Amino acid sequence: MKRTLLAAIILSGFSFSAMSQTRVEVGSVVNAEENFNKLVERKGIKDGFLAVADVEGIVFRPNAVKITEFYNSIDKQPGKLSWQPKFARISANGDLGFTAGPYVYQNGKNEEDKVYGDYVSVWRLDTDGKFKLLIDLGIQHPEPERDAVIDFKEPDLTKQKAASKDPFAGKNILTATDKTFNHSLSLSTLAAYKEFLSAEARYYFPGFEPITGTDKILKFLDNEGISISAETVNVGRSTSNDLAYTYGTARIKKGNIVNNYNYVRIWEIDANFRWNMLLEVFSTVEN
Repeated sequence: MKRTLLAAIILSGFSFSAMSQTRVEVGSVVNAEENFNKLVERKGIKDGFLAVADVEGIVFRPNAVKITEFYNSIDKQPGKLSWQPKFARISANGDLGFTAGPYVYQNGKNEEDKVYGDYVSVWRLDTDGKFKLLIDLGIQHPEPERDAVIDFKEPDLTKQKAASKDPFAGKNILTATDKTFNHSLSLSTLAAYKEFLSAEARYYFPGFEPITGTDKILKFLDNEGISISAETVNVGRSTSNDLAYTYGTARIKKGNIVNNYNYVRIWEIDANFRWNMLLEVFSTVEN
């Protein structure tokens, strides 16, 4: 019921302003990620991150901290880091996008020194028309047995529109959606995910390779037997109101073990103007 009401609010406030279509391609955010990788290879991890950081960009070390604040506070981050975007989306207006994929970090000379995992990066277009890194985090897991499948999807350009004259209204709706999902988690983990997940959803949990698809995610959650309580910290969305992100804190309980996490969620809007969760990633906070 709560979710239906949110969809009705979105529909009632949706702007149908005419707007000539501008060419937007998912390759632009993929290129930003690949250029970032090359920059880190050439200049090192610290200078690479500082070069692409959005003014409000954050990383989780382990809690949310501004990229510029964290990397300006350290002399150097040792080791080599490389990654490949395999999953990417961009908003119809082209101002917000994300990529995700496998990474390898090596701080030593031997194969045993390699650390494997998957990253998630959110990118935002700045006033100069350049993508800047808004959010970056990742999970660690064993070396993958097979290469990840590429999933780059072009945006629906019919969703292009002028920026809302009341941007806070959209932000409030997105905040309410994230909080509604968090409340649903406190009642039933499986029911909450079943209600909010996109059919194409990806789930990133520390220690495991990414899980794709609603059925596989629900099976994983059921097998793990975990319960989740979470609180929203911040949200943001594209000007075309078709792609968004939220992040916050979570406590996950499995049996008698409770651990703290940060979460980031990527949301996409469907034909009924309901926000569906396209991606969720948890990063561990050491107790």
